[in-house]
Amino acid sequence: MTQPLNTQLAGTDDMKYKVLVEKDAEGWFVGEVVGLPGCHTQARSLENLRERMKEAIVAYTNDTPPTLETTFVDVWDLEA
Repeated sequence: MTQPLNTQLAGTDDMKYKVLVEKDAEGWFVGEVVGLPGCHTQARSLENLRERMKEAIVAYTNDTPPTLETTFVDVWDLEA
């Protein structure tokens, strides 16, 4: 199941990013930033994932707040 994770970076004022977090078949937590294509990472724990996601966002944005390409809306659980 995908869960949004709000991440605010130190020194970025009010800029917050939505991070989708999933757990893969091998037990790794994988995070992807909504609106920043290609900005993702993985870790064995949620704590480590949060830190790695912050590092990935800083590297992606090069300390310049980006214009997000998409906006997070919702996560649904559907039965089919």
